[in-house]
Amino acid sequence: MPVNVVTETVIQKPRAAVAAFAADPANAPRWYVNIRSVEWRTPPPLVLGARLDFVASFLGRRLAYTYDVTEWIPGERLVMRTAQGPFPMETTYTWDDAGEGATRMTLRNRGEPAGFSRWLAPFMARAVARANRKDLARLKALLEQG
Repeated sequence: MPVNVVTETVIQKPRAAVAAFAADPANAPRWYVNIRSVEWRTPPPLVLGARLDFVASFLGRRLAYTYDVTEWIPGERLVMRTAQGPFPMETTYTWDDAGEGATRMTLRNRGEPAGFSRWLAPFMARAVARANRKDLARLKALLEQG
């Protein structure tokens, strides 16, 4: 069973500002509840083909994985994929105007668990959705409070 979780929020800041902050890997530990660190595997800046090492904590376990940037349209869309591990994942950020000076940010995580993880897919989907809601709420608070 594939996992496909879509979460969104409206942030009262211009799209360029929201996208620049959210797409900057250095900011990920500030707004992702579970991400502990991010390191560049390829030289910055963020470009198509960039590779980033993430260390996270999820469901009480330490996870280390490498994301490959597979799509990058500044201010509009960022897609990153990881292929290693028992739960390959694709993460997509999109940013759209949501009225005067506001931005709708959508965060999508999807993947196909392999092996034993396949049995955990329904549980993992709920946990990812819960984490994504917290992450976007934290991002919103960070950006709106300045």
